[in-house]
Amino acid sequence: MITWSCQSGTGKEVAKNSPVFKAAAPKPVLSEAEKKKYHDLVSNFLDRNLLRGSFNGAILVAKNGVPVYERYVGFRDLRTKDSLTADTKFQIASTSKPFTATAVLQLAQQGKLDLNAPVSQFFPGFPYPDVTVKTLLNHRSGLPNYLYYMEKGNWDRKLLATNNDVINTLINWKPGKAYRTNSNFNYCNTNYVLLASIVEKVSGLSFPQYMKQNIFEPLGMANTYVHTIQDSARTTPSFDGYGRLWALDFSDGPYGDKNIYSTPRDLLKWDQAWYTNALLDKAMMDSAVVAYSNERPSQHNYGLGWRLLQIPNGKKVVYHNGRWHGFNSAFARLTDENVTIIIITNRFNRYIYPVARKMYNLFGDYGGKDDVGVE
Repeated sequence: MITWSCQSGTGKEVAKNSPVFKAAAPKPVLSEAEKKKYHDLVSNFLDRNLLRGSFNGAILVAKNGVPVYERYVGFRDLRTKDSLTADTKFQIASTSKPFTATAVLQLAQQGKLDLNAPVSQFFPGFPYPDVTVKTLLNHRSGLPNYLYYMEKGNWDRKLLATNNDVINTLINWKPGKAYRTNSNFNYCNTNYVLLASIVEKVSGLSFPQYMKQNIFEPLGMANTYVHTIQDSARTTPSFDGYGRLWALDFSDGPYGDKNIYSTPRDLLKWDQAWYTNALLDKAMMDSAVVAYSNERPSQHNYGLGWRLLQIPNGKKVVYHNGRWHGFNSAFARLTDENVTIIIITNRFNRYIYPVARKMYNLFGDYGGKDDVGVE
C-alpha cells in the first residue's frame, strides 16, 4: 500500500510559554517551479533506487524547511496490513542521540551542569573517575557497551533492563573499559544511557518528561515521545528483512541512546529549530558540531551528539543514522543548502544509508556517484 501527500510548509506550532522558546526567523519560500524541480529530482532518484525493493517506511525531503517530497510506503504492522500514514510513529533508534545531547547542552547553558564534571559526581560508586559528561557526549569515554557486557554477564535477556540497571551493573560489575578515556573515539550506547540519567538527576524530571516539556512541546512535535516500558501497547512494531516480527529483549528498556519515537514531519521541525535559537544559543549549537576526534585524518567525525561528514571541498553534513531491531533511520542536514533528508523504516533495510548519502548530490557537490543501484 502506498500513500502520498505533500505539504507546502512545516506546520510549526511552538509553545510560547516554554522556557526555551524564542521566535523563529522567517524561512525563505520556494516557488512552485522550485518545488517541482526538487520533487522530480528526488522522485526519479528514489524510483531508480530505494523504491524498487521491499521498502516499508517513510521518506521526507525538504528544502528551506518546505517539504518537496513526502511519501509513506507499506504498513505500520505487516501482520494486520494497516497502512503507514504521516502520523505513524517510528523508533528512530540512534537518531535519538542528538536529542539527548541537546537536553544536556540546555542544562549546561542554564548553568545547571558542567560538561567537564566527572560522571561519578552524579552516581556514587561509579568506578571510572576520569570519565566526564563531555566524554560521554563525544563518545570518548572508553566505556564498554552495555548491549554486550550485560549479555556476557548473564543478564536475563527476557528481563527488560532500565537505565538504573545499566548504571548499577557498571558500579557493581565494573566491566573493563574498551579504551583509555579520551584516547580514542569509540561509539558506545552506554554513554547516552548515562546522559539521559544525568538529565534526570540535574532536572528533577524523568527523561521522557524533560524531553516533552523542553524539546518536543516547544517545537510542536506532538507525535514524538520517549518510549518507556509502559508504552508497549502503542508501540509501532518492527520486522526483519523477511517480514518477521522482531521480538523485544532486555536491551529495549533503556533510553537516551535510542527509544525516541517520531514522525518525519516532527523531525523536520527539529531540523529547522537548528537554524534558530529555539533550543540553544549559537555558541552552544556551534559546540555541538565541532569535530572532537581527530587522531586519524578522515572525512567522518563526531561532535556532541551529531555525526559529521567533512567533504574535502569544504562542505559539511550534520547527520545521525540509527538502527534498532527492524527500525532504520537516516537523518541528514545539508546546512549549505538548507536541505533535510529523512528516511525511516520499520522493516529492516540496510540500503537507506547509502541511498541517503548519495541523495546529497542532488543538491550540491558531496562527492561520489548519484545512483547506488539498490534493489
